[in-house]
Amino acid sequence: MSQTNWHEVEATLYLTTFRRIPLTIVRGEGMRVWDDHGKEYLDFVGGWAVNALGHCHPVLVEAIERQARTLIHTSNQFYTIPQLELAALLVNNSCMDRVFFANSGVESAEGAVKLARRYGKLHLDGAYEVITVGDSFHGRTLAMTAATAQQKYQELYSPLPPGFVNVEWNDVQAIRDATGPNTCAVMLEPLQGEAGVRIPAADYLPQVRQWCDEKGILLILDEVQTGIGRTGTLFAYEQANIEPDILVLAKGLASGVPIGAFLARERASVFQPGDHGSTFGGNPLACAAAYAVVNYIVENNIPAHVARVGARFLDKLNGLVQELPMASAARGRGLLLALVLERDIAQDVTLECLNHGLLVNRVRPNAIRFMPPLIATDEDIDEAINILRTILASA
Repeated sequence: MSQTNWHEVEATLYLTTFRRIPLTIVRGEGMRVWDDHGKEYLDFVGGWAVNALGHCHPVLVEAIERQARTLIHTSNQFYTIPQLELAALLVNNSCMDRVFFANSGVESAEGAVKLARRYGKLHLDGAYEVITVGDSFHGRTLAMTAATAQQKYQELYSPLPPGFVNVEWNDVQAIRDATGPNTCAVMLEPLQGEAGVRIPAADYLPQVRQWCDEKGILLILDEVQTGIGRTGTLFAYEQANIEPDILVLAKGLASGVPIGAFLARERASVFQPGDHGSTFGGNPLACAAAYAVVNYIVENNIPAHVARVGARFLDKLNGLVQELPMASAARGRGLLLALVLERDIAQDVTLECLNHGLLVNRVRPNAIRFMPPLIATDEDIDEAINILRTILASA
């Protein structure tokens, strides 16, 4: 392997937007990755909840190879079969009726908001405001920065686009109080991943759903991080026994190939030709990859596996909380979990995990997030727990 110092190359060429971990990954297979010096790591970051089937899963590789030899891209002026096959798969396995494909989560969230505003124009006397909640995360475009109710992201780019009302998280009354004649939708994450994997009260989402029904406004659920089996069901909304009007997906949809989607119930599907579009969104290569991934997850009931191993992982993390003074709380659902620490040492713990061959994510100064591939086994979890125990015992 070349001994090029890729960290120095990055420092001279790339805009300084990422807090990089000092690791250059060159190869991946299943739950493991290898760096440019040949060292092996157990991956519990999974591309930020993207690598649903792990690294280079055969079903994905074969789908990409097959489609790349057939048709990689064409304009959305024409029909393509992979796009429509994927659309049918998602619609048939959700409560939604229609779908639009984009390239990422933030594009999909933007599209969902555009659809809600179009609905407001047509059915709510021009209403255009979307209510979002504190510590949410919907992406980094200017509009989605306004939707993301975190001052640390917003203050750098003010003035932000209008049309978003930020209220307290897990507070139904705050949403009720913020609803007015200009409100067209409420947009929420079922679990707040970027906030440290926070789970709302059990009645929160049902009450928000009821309020949206009472006021005739739309409920948008951003499942960019929680969708496609991540929390133990194909979609997290299933666990709340509700159905959104618009659903936003990305991340695990194609296990590493860039694609996003927003889906809508028929009553909210108000776009007409020319109202929205995308050059690359829904191209044959990305859709063939996503179809292979989602179909594998559905046919093999991967969400049930996630529910089982995720419950075991959470139990093991709670064991660390009982055992070690530095671990103060564990939370999450499925394979989207976090360990809260007694002090703001999450970055130090992340780097020490790296030294021990385990990749984790510092999601907050005092919290570590785990987003391993959905194929994680009991043995993988035990290995991660043992490394964490060793590190936290001496922290």
